[in-house]
Amino acid sequence: MADHVASEGSPSPEDGARPEPASTPAKTDAPTKGTRASAPSKGTGTRTRRIKRPPRSRRIAVQAPEDLHVAAALIVAHNRARRIAATVRAARAIPGVDLVLVVDDASTDNTQELARKAGAVVVRHSHFRGRTASIETGASVIAMRDEAGAKPRSILLLPGSIGHHAVGAAPLVAAVTEQVADLAVARAEGEPRVEGASSKAARRAVHQATNWTPEEPLAPIRCLTREALEASIPLARGSGLEVGMILDVLKAGLTVTEVECALGHVPRSATQGGGRAKLTRYRDVMVAINARRVRDSVGGVGRRAKRQSSSSADAPTAGTDAAPSQPKDDQ
Repeated sequence: MADHVASEGSPSPEDGARPEPASTPAKTDAPTKGTRASAPSKGTGTRTRRIKRPPRSRRIAVQAPEDLHVAAALIVAHNRARRIAATVRAARAIPGVDLVLVVDDASTDNTQELARKAGAVVVRHSHFRGRTASIETGASVIAMRDEAGAKPRSILLLPGSIGHHAVGAAPLVAAVTEQVADLAVARAEGEPRVEGASSKAARRAVHQATNWTPEEPLAPIRCLTREALEASIPLARGSGLEVGMILDVLKAGLTVTEVECALGHVPRSATQGGGRAKLTRYRDVMVAINARRVRDSVGGVGRRAKRQSSSSADAPTAGTDAAPSQPKDDQ
């Protein structure tokens, strides 16, 4: 549309009046650009064709699926003031995560204040309790925040030291929420697998139990459903938590997968520490493995004994009649 310039003494376009043309244009078959063709008077034999305007584009309101927000990030932190804020912000940016919970395990610095300012819900232990107890505390708080009658949130386990690389764990959330697996374990993209004694023992134990050999059975970054978490409770202590969780989930008939994630060069728990730390880690892993072997063997013996007792109860006792005995008063 051509711009109108109001001259002094003439009505402006805002007044509703149309400025007079300077001269009468020559009569042509088509209307001059910028002017409107006058409507023909009634009674004339000319026909007017009404040009249909294309329909206006309508915005279609796309509703998000009901299960879009179905995961919670659970971060265990102890004296992680340097990276906790970056970890929380990166976790909040993961698609599908609508709750970030930080369990401050008796930090002596301002970890909880920085986590809360970054947008996390913070729960604090008054004294140091360890990673396993912190995960159990966080899982209980997340369960209380789940809506009644709705599907429970899946839980993404993150260390407080991962920083902005936490957003690389997004494929784990997608694998669990899209029902690819009940437990998704992160493999660091581009990093070789850990070949320590603890990792080898964990791989061997999982393979013997299920004929499946994981690459990183001790990887701490993982996402799992509420059902998989309940199958793992009580959680194994110390460094045996991860392999114990895998064995428990597979024992319950659920599925486990490994997903490559861009996590940077984040130190993995299976490689941290010196000689004493490695011995402690190996001890925790073997305790978790042996505890589950004993449990399974005892459970197998109990099931066999129960089947034998039920089969013997169905058969009649030797030297007795199959007919039911009469009450004493009738004898």
